Amino acid sequence: MQHLVKRLDRPIVLVGLMGAGKSTVGRRLARRLGLPFVDSDAAIEDAAGYSAAEVFERFGEQDFRDGERRLVARLIDGEVRVIATGGGAFVDPGTRDLLNHRAITVWLDASVDVLADRTSRRNTRPLLRNGDPKGTLERLAEERRPSYASAHIHVKSGDGAHRDVVDSILKALEDHLNGSEA
Repeated sequence: MQHLVKRLDRPIVLVGLMGAGKSTVGRRLARRLGLPFVDSDAAIEDAAGYSAAEVFERFGEQDFRDGERRLVARLIDGEVRVIATGGGAFVDPGTRDLLNHRAITVWLDASVDVLADRTSRRNTRPLLRNGDPKGTLERLAEERRPSYASAHIHVKSGDGAHRDVVDSILKALEDHLNGSEA
């Protein structure tokens, strides 16, 4: 594992829809690599003094995305670490461009059924409070797929063990670093 960490010169950023496992997998990936972990939604909450959902609801999506973009820019400066972004962060063209140029981006891709099951466990997602969460997830998956597809690495995140997703990311990181050094 240390040989991989020594080759990393920029952060690893997990992107994907809400419920894809970015925070849970990100923590485990960081632990395996011996790197710090940051959840951008938690960092927004620390900075704003409100939950990410409250910031979103109080100030609107545009202000939320503007703050998120500034925060992500700060998070990718400095030490190499693992960062989990909010589901919409990578959809913003400026944020996506910044991340694809200054980080290694990993799209955690899960089926809508898996996302619907995971996100139904808590009512903390402002975009899903409309009476049709699965329909909203289907629409978001369709709309956001082209943005997520521009990530450097694409890993499936299903209903299996998080350890398996972490293993897949580590293998893909190794392949990515080998390909970018060739």
